Amino acid sequence: MAEEIKNANASEEEKDIFAKRQSVDLTLENAKFSRSEGGLISLELTGNDGKKEFFERIVPVRAFPITDPDCYISIREPDTREGGKGAEIGMIAKLADFGEDVEGLIVEELDRRYFTPVIEKIYNVKEKFGYLYFDVLTSSGKVSFVMNNPSSNIRVLEDKRSLIYDIDGNCFEIPEVEKMDKASFKKIEIYL
Repeated sequence: MAEEIKNANASEEEKDIFAKRQSVDLTLENAKFSRSEGGLISLELTGNDGKKEFFERIVPVRAFPITDPDCYISIREPDTREGGKGAEIGMIAKLADFGEDVEGLIVEELDRRYFTPVIEKIYNVKEKFGYLYFDVLTSSGKVSFVMNNPSSNIRVLEDKRSLIYDIDGNCFEIPEVEKMDKASFKKIEIYL
């Protein structure tokens, strides 16, 4: 009853918010994922009423990308210029429940979205006007990047991994800083 009163008194903009889709739990029973002709991931969703809805393209997003990357995967509509940020269609509680084929399909897309090269060697770190300039060797080749405010952009995790974010929002990983060669370790140690 309170919800009906709230909807009746809402402005047009607020009514649009109430009319948006409700996220659902995605299971083997109601969600069928497939690769589209264009190489994207499609979803056929069956509602509680048996009505089917088809999404030609979906975007998977990790709710906990660092601590629990294979659980709680948000399945969203793509962002558009007209519609803005894509609405959440539903949530996968545990990706492994969908089997190897679907898991592989979604993990492939997630790996593109969360591309995080591993820093294998640090050639040089220069500090200039409050910015750090890195020259490193990563699992994807030699890279140079710039970072500001290392206390906010270098995160050391409980499992000893370090995540480094550059000024463009790109993320680099060092699995265990202490296991790097001595020269690389000395260049990064002061910022940890």
